[in-house]
Amino acid sequence: MEKPILVFQTDFTYKEGAVCSMYGVVKSVDRSLEIFDGTHEIPHFDTWSASYRLYQTMRFWPKGTIFVSVVDPGVGTSRRACVARTSDQYYVVTPDNGTLTHLKAYAGIDEVREIDETRNRLKSTEGTSVFHGRDLFGYCAARLASGIITYEEVGPAYSVEEIVAHPIIQPKVSPNRAEGIFEICDPNFGNLWTNIPLDVFLDNGFEYGDMIDMTICHGDRVMHHEKTLFAKSFGYVNKGETVIYTNELMRIAVATCMGNFRETWHVDYGYDWTVLFEKRV
Repeated sequence: MEKPILVFQTDFTYKEGAVCSMYGVVKSVDRSLEIFDGTHEIPHFDTWSASYRLYQTMRFWPKGTIFVSVVDPGVGTSRRACVARTSDQYYVVTPDNGTLTHLKAYAGIDEVREIDETRNRLKSTEGTSVFHGRDLFGYCAARLASGIITYEEVGPAYSVEEIVAHPIIQPKVSPNRAEGIFEICDPNFGNLWTNIPLDVFLDNGFEYGDMIDMTICHGDRVMHHEKTLFAKSFGYVNKGETVIYTNELMRIAVATCMGNFRETWHVDYGYDWTVLFEKRV
């Protein structure tokens, strides 16, 4: 049988040797294991973004792939280290600190096990508690992928209901009106992605080709307002113009054609960044 692929994401960047050390541990366990990068550019300590990036990418990998997500501001404390098995048969090796939020809500988690550090921690570095990405998560993931341990041998199971999760805000949608938040950004291009599903948007009267009133607020303060086109892609507007479009996760999003919407209008994402779309009829 083929061994599972390992996919890593962290907030480590490549500025020093942390990523290299993690991969060295994996290869020391089993040289045949395949390692791929998700991203190592998650914003520092941002477990919400870690959760979203797992949700964004996981379904496009072969079943059985093991994801190692290390965004761990509580490293070395009493926060749990775990391996979760999703309902669609993927595994996530991660601190239980909010990183499983979106998978629990949208993919489902069938089981979660706390890593037994007496068996599944690198022994040669037991004097330090600040690099669990290398010493615990990477090492345990390699043992699981190589077949040295079974999933049951990761450690004791605990209730899925005990998984730490961020609140997920639902959009408010009615005919010709949709209000949501910007959940995340595309950091390279400055696009902002909402929590409004395309099918809900279309079912409430919005259509491609509509000119839509868009109001963006940070708390109670209006940060930007304009009337803009809802289109299938960026090229339906001129360079520098705003477009409302459907992103790759089938959510409503906002961009500047060949520009950076986030930087241009000094807007951002988070619970307190709301967006209102209104179709005037």
